[in-house]
Parts: sequence; structure tokens; C-alpha cells
Amino acid sequence: MAEAHSAVAFSFAITHEGFDINYDHEVLNLVFNSGVRSWKKRVARARNGIRNGVYPAHIQSLWLITAIALGLHFAGYNAPFNLTNRILVHLPSNTMNWQICACFLTALAIWLSICFTMRYTLKLLLIYKGWMYESRAPGSRVSLPTILWVAVVRVLSTWNKPSLYSFQGSLPRLPLPSVHDTMARYLRSVRPLLDDANYERMQGLAKEFEQTIGRKLQLYLVLKSWTSTNYVSDWWEEYVYLRGRSPLCVNSNFYGTDAIFMNLTSIQSARAANVISLLLNFRRLIEHQELQPIMVQGMIPLCSWQYERTFNTARVPGLETDRIVHYRDSNHIVVLHKGCYYKMTIYHKGRILRPCELQVQIESILESKATPLDGEECLAALTAWNRSKWAEARNTFFARGINHVSLHAIESAAFVLSLDDEPFEFDLERPELLDSFGKKLLHGNGYNRWFDKCFTVCVGTNGRVGFNAEHTWSDAAIASHMWENLVVDDLESDGYDETGNTKGTPEFTPPTPTRLNWDLKPCLPQIEEATICATKLVNEVDLRILVHREYGKGFMKKCRLSPDAYIQMALQLAYYRDAGRFSLTYEASMTRLFREGRTETVRPCTIESAAWVKAMMDPSTTNDDRVQLLKDACDRHQLGYQDAMCGRGIDRHLFCLYVVSKYLEVDSPFLNEVLSEPWRLSTSQTPHGQTPKMDLKKHPNCISAGGGFGPVADDGYGVSYIIAGENLMFFHISAKTTCPQTDVHRFANNICQALADIRSMFEQHMKDHPQPAKKLTNGVSK
Repeated sequence: MAEAHSAVAFSFAITHEGFDINYDHEVLNLVFNSGVRSWKKRVARARNGIRNGVYPAHIQSLWLITAIALGLHFAGYNAPFNLTNRILVHLPSNTMNWQICACFLTALAIWLSICFTMRYTLKLLLIYKGWMYESRAPGSRVSLPTILWVAVVRVLSTWNKPSLYSFQGSLPRLPLPSVHDTMARYLRSVRPLLDDANYERMQGLAKEFEQTIGRKLQLYLVLKSWTSTNYVSDWWEEYVYLRGRSPLCVNSNFYGTDAIFMNLTSIQSARAANVISLLLNFRRLIEHQELQPIMVQGMIPLCSWQYERTFNTARVPGLETDRIVHYRDSNHIVVLHKGCYYKMTIYHKGRILRPCELQVQIESILESKATPLDGEECLAALTAWNRSKWAEARNTFFARGINHVSLHAIESAAFVLSLDDEPFEFDLERPELLDSFGKKLLHGNGYNRWFDKCFTVCVGTNGRVGFNAEHTWSDAAIASHMWENLVVDDLESDGYDETGNTKGTPEFTPPTPTRLNWDLKPCLPQIEEATICATKLVNEVDLRILVHREYGKGFMKKCRLSPDAYIQMALQLAYYRDAGRFSLTYEASMTRLFREGRTETVRPCTIESAAWVKAMMDPSTTNDDRVQLLKDACDRHQLGYQDAMCGRGIDRHLFCLYVVSKYLEVDSPFLNEVLSEPWRLSTSQTPHGQTPKMDLKKHPNCISAGGGFGPVADDGYGVSYIIAGENLMFFHISAKTTCPQTDVHRFANNICQALADIRSMFEQHMKDHPQPAKKLTNGVSK
């Protein structure tokens, strides 16, 4: 029980000599500092809450209006609506102090009226989505309503510097589409996937649903949309993520890579220390709401709700449904190295440890000769196990004692850091190295990542880093923003000396990380079974990271096409060549233009994209026809993407209708068939350049290779891509090795061939139809 005694900071006992009081001064000091830090955060939250509550007005404007009210009153003028005198009647007397009080109450009433007028004016303006559909083609004119809208929104959203959550109260709610519109969009989306007989059958099912049970289900959704902030997000989190019983490893978690073209240091402890420091600084920006919200075109805010659970968060398994637990504060991280777990304190006397101090702690772990306890090395395999089995094991073996204490230390940590004992390598001439890099981040060996944690930072022996993130607490855009911020700050902070170590000298001897203790002998059979399942899961997935350097968004813009639509069409052509058929395709789009918005599905396989793919496979089709068909397909895809962002998608509405039907215990053949359709091609674009810090002209090598995820269907592909520059793209392609129809290397070659064919097609088109040279004002051609 030595570990239990060491965890006690205060003890009280009665002996024959009297009272015996023992306490650990250092531990009590840590408790005191933690309390002070907690109260500081509460005060900051209260201050920010008031500031956000009156945004876009400025709280200091209250004092200006108070001064005006005082001036008007004592100069003998009446305030608007004679408010001061009306208030004064209800006060105890007419003395100077009470007159000043009446003037202040008058100013407060006028100020609050102005605040809420500005706030709801901004909210009404943000409901307008016509700007989304304005043509961005060169020479096109913007409509007058959009010009006026832009002018007013720019003033209201930028004149007062916003904090992270300033716009939350001004964001509109996600609109609920009509059943008729969703049915029409759905039928159009499945037309290229069904033959005439099956399409007519699906039309019949959709019509029957719309005219019968669909009306009743829609009424319940209307009620939910009125009473909830977002009619989708809470059900999406619960039923898609928390109630899923499949292992998180590969099936749910995603990963992100380092900036592979730069290597700031090859010292593992130094890079880990700087990464920890930068992540904790990012956490501080979130907690103090000093992080600037993401603004589309510099003026249209996106919802910042998901940032709240970036740190100090864990997914806790349950027998039927999991739950997300977020801790308000955490003064430690957990480090995993060679199968041993360490609790590492990150604060000292109210401040975050400096990188040089953190490096001392990391080095003490790397130099430790400790060996894992029985079952400790493979303990994390439990988080890669079936969720119900993990919950049962957790309730049985981790509900009390030292196992409970150690598990709580992991779940309450700011995040988990994994110090791997192998390098994360990259070489353009050896693509298998980057593939291996991605696999280590996606799943590791199945038990060196704590998959339940908000994210696990992984550090290779050569100083390269990456992360594995749990998906419930946020979408990839939030983790991507955090990682992009880290990569840029790591470069600009100049935090390494000439030897590759962190700069600076520790001001004191930092606390030594403490081993987490376990009693795992009773649950060794469960850990062994989980390890077998995790190993099987890891071996069944293959990953290929394709580096496309022939061209990038520069050529796509030259073709006057949306880069995202361009790539999606290339993926459609590549998949058709790979599988010999069209398939239901998923592309994630964000709905963060609305409060608590997460994602919506874009369906890239359309009537127009199918027509273009068939034209590409038909040698008799002319090049001009192919170009026109591609432009039509890209325009349709762009419209579908815009509809999804504006709340006019298909799948989230159908999903919520399905949930209501299950609550009402009503069976719908239409919804059952729609919700069981497999997404054999699941795609997502990794956002890039979310922070103005990311200046590729200034730092051309500050480019992350993006990240990826596992395949959604056992017989399909998962494809994540990032448009990293004018002439650079990365594709992360995953598939199951157990499926004979899929092969990530073959699909990567098909993507390369599709991109090359589109380029050749457009180059021929430009050659056949040269654009006339533009004239400058002096008559010289441009």
C-alpha cells in the first residue's frame, strides 16, 4: 500500500500521546495553487461571459452613455422617453446620489437596448446565405443585396475585436428543410447508382414516406428545431459516436502528421517539450477565450462551440452508450513510454513549466530503466476493444483502488503523450516511409495509443511528431486548427539552440514524473483478448499516402474550377476505373455557419459526374464535350456543397427523421433502406490555412501532409486529401486488406492517372481554344 500512502497529502491520527497531524507541504502547495488557478479561470470566464453577452457592442461604451445621460440631466435636458425622471419617481429621494443612480439606470437601459439591437441585427443578417451562391468567376458581378449585406456585416463583426465565443449568441440556428425538398434531392443523388427498375421502386418508397409517416416525423423535428440550439448535433454525437460499439481504433479516430518538409530538431525530448509547451499555450488561449474565431472571408464567423472540449477530455465507455467527460482544469499530462505510464506535472507556482524544464522531465522518462508491470504494456489495447467489453472490464477492474486512481489520472490529463521508440521517417524517394508514418499515427501497434483520450501526441525518436484524435468531441477542422497553430508557432518561436535542445536554463529542478501504479493481474485475460483484437484490427487495414507534386490548386484555378470539385471528380473517375461501377460517395462538409453546427454530407456522385466519367471512358467523345461535361459536374458539385453548408443537405435530415421513427417505434421501409446504404468511397478534405499565421510565402516548408482515417466500409476506401500548395497535394488512402476488391496502391495509381488525364484534357482544350490576350490601359497586351 505504499503507493496509497504516497498519494495522501494530509493525515490525522489519535495516539496515546495526543493528536498526530502529518501533511506534505509540497502537495498542499500544489492544491493551493490549483485552487488559485481555478478561481482565476472562473473570474476570466465571468468577464468573458459579460463581454460575449453584449457583443458586438463594447462594454466600455456603457460609461460613455452614462456620461451623456449625466450631462443631459444636469444640463436640464430630458433623456429619451424622459427615462431619468420616470426612474427617479420610484427612488427613495431626489438627492444628488439618487439622481446619479437614476442617470446610470437610464444609461444602462439605453445601452442594453443598443446592445441587443446590434446583436439581433447581426443574427438576422447571418441568416442570409445568398452570398454563398454568388458567382466567383472572373468578371462576374455581385448582386446589390449581397454588396449591402457585406457592408453591414463587416461593420458589425469587425469593429469590436471578438473573442473566441463572441459570436455564439449571434449565430442562427440550423434550418430544417422540408421533407419534399429532401426527397427531391435524395432521389436526384441516387439516380446514377440505380437502374430504371430500382429507381422507380425508390421513387415509390420516397413518395409513400413523404405522404404518410414523413409528415408526422417532420412535426416532431419542427418542435425539436424550436426548442434546441441545433436539431442535429446532440443526436449525431449520441447515436453516431457514443452509441457505436465498434473499436475506436481505425473505425473512428483520425490522425494528423507533422510538417514533413522541415525538421527543427532530431532530439526527441526537445521536440516533445516544445510541443507540450505550445499545446498548453493553445489551451490557455481557449480557456481565456483569446483565440480568434475563424472568420470566412474575414467577416463571417464560424461556430466555436467545439473548441471547449479540445483538452482535458476523455470518452468513457459504457455498456450501451459511452459518455464524454470534460474536466474544467488539469495540471498534468500522462506520458506513455515503453509500456510504462507516467504522470507529469506541467505547472509550478501558478505558471506553466518552460520548455527547458519540460525537457528535463521528458529526459528523466527516456532515461528510466523501469519495466512495465504485468499487463501494463498492452493496457491501452482495452481502448481499442469493443466498447461494451471495455466498459464491462472497466466497471469490474477499474472502479476502485489504485487502478481507479491511475485510470482517473489518464482520463483527467490535459492530453496523452506517447514517446515512441522508433523514428517517424519521410523521404520523397521512398514512399513506403510516409505510409509507415501514417500507420503509426492511425493505430500504432494497437496498444501504444490511448484511443479514449481527446488526442494523443506521438513523438518519434528522430523528433518528428503527429497525433491521434478521438472523433466525438470535435470534427477534424478543430484538431487541424490546433495542429496548424502548433506547427507555425514551433517554427516562429525559434525554440531550439544550435545543438537541437530547447533554449533556456531551468529556474528550478522540475518535479520528477511519477509512475502510475496498477494491479492488473485480475484482468490479464481481458487485456490479452483486447490485444489480440487490436492486433487483428491493425493488420487488417492498409494505408497509402500519395504525394502528388505534378500540379496543385494553381492549375485548377487556371481551369476556373473549384479545387475541391476538381479533386472529387478525379476521385469519381479513379473509383470507376478501380471498381468498374459508381458508388455512394461521402464528402464531409461543415455546417459551422450555424450555432453548434458540425458536419453535413455532400454526395459527389451525381448525374453530371457520372455523365462525365462515362465520357472519359468512351473514346468517341470529343475533348470539348468532356471539358464541358466536367465543368457541368463541378458546378453541380459546388451547388451541392453550398447547399450542405447552408443547411439544405440530405443525410442529416434523413438521419434525424430515422431517430424520431425509432423513438416512436414506427417502421419505415424507406428510411431503413436509406440508412443502410454503404459509403464505399468516404472522402474528406483537410482544411488548410485556418489561421493567418500560416504564410506559405514566408515559410514555404511549413506544410503539413494533413491526416487521414480508416475506411468506413469493409469493401470501400477512406480518402482524405489536403491541397497543400500551388503544386502540391497529399492523399491519404485507406482500405481493408481482407477485401480482395480493394487495393490502396492500385487506387493511388488510379488517382494519379485521373489527375493526369484531366490535366491533359484541359491543356488540349486551352491549346484548341486560346484565350485572347488582355489589353492594358497603355495598349500593351498582357
